[in-house]
Amino acid sequence: QLQLVESGGGLVQPGGSLKLSCVLSGITENYYSIAWFRQAPGKGREGVSGISTYGDNTNYADSVKDRFTISRDNTKNTAYLQMNSLKPEDTGVYYCGAVILGPGGGSRVPPLNMAEEYDYWGQGTLVVVSS
Repeated sequence: QLQLVESGGGLVQPGGSLKLSCVLSGITENYYSIAWFRQAPGKGREGVSGISTYGDNTNYADSVKDRFTISRDNTKNTAYLQMNSLKPEDTGVYYCGAVILGPGGGSRVPPLNMAEEYDYWGQGTLVVVSS
């Protein structure tokens, strides 16, 4: 059973930076896309960024483009989300999700509005952007 554990959240002032990590364990497949989603208080889950198995394809929500960077280190079974120039509207619980793909899906990353494609989720890490 694939398990994901997020870390790195916290309280940061507007304009600050945080780096989130998502560690995967129980991996038995070689091809899986990973994405970050977030949920603000009183709102639904929103796709933030996704990355393919090979790391050659990524996608970003318009609201975070040019501020957030997703990456992964398959040797460490870890994905990252570097968040810069944080804004109060970035506040929320950040979750990482993983979807197992076949060998032909190494460069695939599902659209961010397809959260239902992701089969495995972490417990989330809270990010609060406030002065």
